[in-house]
Amino acid sequence: MSILTILLVIMITWILYHFIAGYNSKESNLEIVRRRMGYGKSIGLFAMITGIFGQLIGFYEAFSAIENAGDISPGLVYGGIKVSMITTLYGISIYLISLMLWFAASIFIERKLEKKEK
Repeated sequence: MSILTILLVIMITWILYHFIAGYNSKESNLEIVRRRMGYGKSIGLFAMITGIFGQLIGFYEAFSAIENAGDISPGLVYGGIKVSMITTLYGISIYLISLMLWFAASIFIERKLEKKEK
């Protein structure tokens, strides 16, 4: 989970930095600013994939433990599956945050450039 938190901080910092730089620039090009902020979306996607990978590692470890233990209760298995989903949910949440930040920042940049052209 610490890796996902680090990716969250990097993604937010990346998008905000390039949004502020593009918004305050006197000669900003919408496509260049969008592309740079789009890398923040890629970081969010990487966080989602990392979360899914974390869940798969958790499944592997859980099934290995079940194999070694033999007979265990279904409630224990379901509890393990529930815990393994935390990383996936966290990764998906980071990706959704990156999409929302990118979308909002893109709208602000577009509006600024439209005002500049008028």
